[in-house]
Amino acid sequence: MVFNRYEYSNDTLLHLYKALLKPRLIEERMLIALRQGKISKWFSGMGQEAISVGIAEAIGRDEYLFPLHRNLGLFTSRGLHLEKLFAQFQGKKEGFTKGRDRSFHFGTNDHHIVGMISHLGPQLSLANGIALADILEKRPRITVAFTGDGGTSEGEFHEALNVAAVWNLPVIFVVENNGYGLSTPSREQFACKQFIDKGIGYGMRTMQVDGNNILEVYHAVRTLAEEMRETPQPILFEALTFRMRGHEEASGTKYVPQELFEEWKKKDPLENYENYLLAEGILTQAQVEQIRQEMQEEIYQALERALAQPKIEPSSEEEIADMYAPYEQELIAPISNQTSKKRFVDAISEALRQSMERYPNLVLMGQDIAEYGGVFKITDGFVDKFGRERVRNTPLCESAIIGAGLGLSIKGWKAMVEMQFADFVTCGFNQIVNNLAKLHYRWGQNADVVVRMPTGAGVAAGPFHSQSNEAWFFHTPGLKVVYPSSPYDAKGLLNAAIEDPNPIIFFEHKALYRAISEEVHDDYYTLQIGKANFVTEGEDVSIITYGMGVHWAKKAVEELGISADIVDLRTLLPWDTQAVSESVKKTGKAIILHEDTLTGGIGGEIAAWIAENLFQYLDAPVMREGSLDTAVPFAPELEKNFLPESRFKAKLEKLLAF
Repeated sequence: MVFNRYEYSNDTLLHLYKALLKPRLIEERMLIALRQGKISKWFSGMGQEAISVGIAEAIGRDEYLFPLHRNLGLFTSRGLHLEKLFAQFQGKKEGFTKGRDRSFHFGTNDHHIVGMISHLGPQLSLANGIALADILEKRPRITVAFTGDGGTSEGEFHEALNVAAVWNLPVIFVVENNGYGLSTPSREQFACKQFIDKGIGYGMRTMQVDGNNILEVYHAVRTLAEEMRETPQPILFEALTFRMRGHEEASGTKYVPQELFEEWKKKDPLENYENYLLAEGILTQAQVEQIRQEMQEEIYQALERALAQPKIEPSSEEEIADMYAPYEQELIAPISNQTSKKRFVDAISEALRQSMERYPNLVLMGQDIAEYGGVFKITDGFVDKFGRERVRNTPLCESAIIGAGLGLSIKGWKAMVEMQFADFVTCGFNQIVNNLAKLHYRWGQNADVVVRMPTGAGVAAGPFHSQSNEAWFFHTPGLKVVYPSSPYDAKGLLNAAIEDPNPIIFFEHKALYRAISEEVHDDYYTLQIGKANFVTEGEDVSIITYGMGVHWAKKAVEELGISADIVDLRTLLPWDTQAVSESVKKTGKAIILHEDTLTGGIGGEIAAWIAENLFQYLDAPVMREGSLDTAVPFAPELEKNFLPESRFKAKLEKLLAF
């Protein structure tokens, strides 16, 4: 291995040596702890340390890093307290995730690090969000995100690189090419010869380095960073290396030819660099022994302190509370009583506009939302008023854009991501349920992102533009799910959703956009998230519903001439158990109505809750009605049969007659 010092001082070369040595010594100690049962799992980065250390040392301490399993050197180079880091490895409460996640699945804004989730690809899109925040704040910084050769097979790799290229974001996408994705060799992962060949497909600069040569890595990234701060652009950076141990220790290495180990052992980054410094007279053997002894003692003492920490004593109350960032909503009333008749679509548009005025750190992102104004024209004219930096057209890559929104949130921005249709959220599902929803629970970072979801059938749009998919998110702790049924509620709840620092999935029934209107305050105001609304009040029956179901219920009540509570939930997660309880105790009869298919719908959960908690007040079985358990059909006659409106009226009569 040939080293070029590039005129770096002896102090710099020695600093890099110590930074390279520390993760190796920690790992040697962790492997002992693993065999002793003191930690449960270990993902080895042995032999790959030069990449992590070289990059972390080459960029500014205030520039963000997005590591993977084998990047211990990033954490040590950023100076994380070893006792806290070791407590994290052991699942202690004093670790970064309070025992809720393992190894490097955490972040720390204090050290400008955002950890991974097991799905490998999503952190690349979060890095885009961090870089976008720096661009918006006009701060000359870069961001570095890591992936492995296996992880590049995921769709998010493509989406993230494409967005970064289109938006000229200063992100270095580091591919640690160690030859294997777990046991799958590179030849079974991709057909191209090398990763830098992919750069041309994104219109992106590329660079390939010897990932075991710390001076090559350090100098290359230091040079790139200086250029990118001056002229923002993304870089695809391939570091050639080799994984000297298993994917994780339990998986072993039998699938790797022995000659590869012998070849790459000769390229050990620490051994070669140490020998170079010794040969150049920059380091002496006595210094080597002293440095190692001091570091080993530091590591040993930190590990002993971490081991001495008590085991976690679970608190269900604390576990549930930590799913959300602490937030006490304070309702905002309109300044004046002036109102005007607004359609549902106008109320949504006005809420977005007033929130953009109220929060200069709010960014809107979505397909065709800029000059075109969105497919429903909700953001028409927004570009002229707020500019393209804050009203951003996006490529067709829902996952990458949700991830970018989360990255913005980590930097203190607010993000609204519009799904062109709620059906398309499937392409961003992972980011929502595994990143947005779990982030605060895992390491205390809130996700200030609203995902708007034009939803519902009744417009003959067929199976892929008409689904009611709110139940997917109702089942996901950490999210809030809001679903208004009227223009007044839509404006107040969307304003409240944007104000809330937690992730919110906001459903808007597109068949209501231009079909209904009512008097709505012209000024900014908010309504309480989690609070149901009594649309009508009566004595005969409780109809618990939301969205389009509210309008079907009103029609049925009027046609049957009955006295009924129509409880519009408005918020589905968390839903208002108090309002439902109050109503059912009064009427003794309950029916839940939703447009979603019946099986697995929200109605089943509410019915079960009523049966378990209000059984003594019931005069009849709890009933529910929803759409047929089929896909949403296209032909109007089939769609009408699919929807529950007529069946609901018949079931309501059955309940009343019980």
